[in-house]
Amino acid sequence: MLKKILATLALIVVILVIVVAMQPADFRITRTATIPAPPAAVFAQVNDFHQWEAWSPWAELDPAAKNSFAGPAAGPGAKFTWAGNNEVGEGSMEIIESQPNDRILIDLKYVKPFEATSTAEFTFKPEGDQTVVTWSMSGSNGFIGKAMHLAMDCDKMVGGQFEKGLEKMKAEFASAKN
Repeated sequence: MLKKILATLALIVVILVIVVAMQPADFRITRTATIPAPPAAVFAQVNDFHQWEAWSPWAELDPAAKNSFAGPAAGPGAKFTWAGNNEVGEGSMEIIESQPNDRILIDLKYVKPFEATSTAEFTFKPEGDQTVVTWSMSGSNGFIGKAMHLAMDCDKMVGGQFEKGLEKMKAEFASAKN
């Protein structure tokens, strides 16, 4: 009887390992919103980490997080590090590419709750007197990351935070117009 239980458990583990291993390694999470401001104004908000507190969805999750800035105030080389509660974790962001009013690439390094590296991208497209902003995060997962994506809907979780951030950004610019 014990042998049958152990054999069944071993079979379940093998099937689970195969299912996890077959998951795609690469991921991309993307959300888009139209912001009531010209591309230059929206670009300036994203290109300067000092401006993120006004709209970042993570700023309100842990107002007591320890944040620091390094490098130039904005653009390539600007760096932001944080250490906060379990909801925001610990890590750093560095702007690695900044094309005025068009695109910003950010290298993301997470330390806690687990180590991971990914790339964030913001694009800015004019639409009349507004800007269509697309916020994306992409990267590759190892075995543990693949397993986590099976257990959690990361697109919904992270994408939901992107949606909140874009809505806050939209509200910031809407209130500035009034």
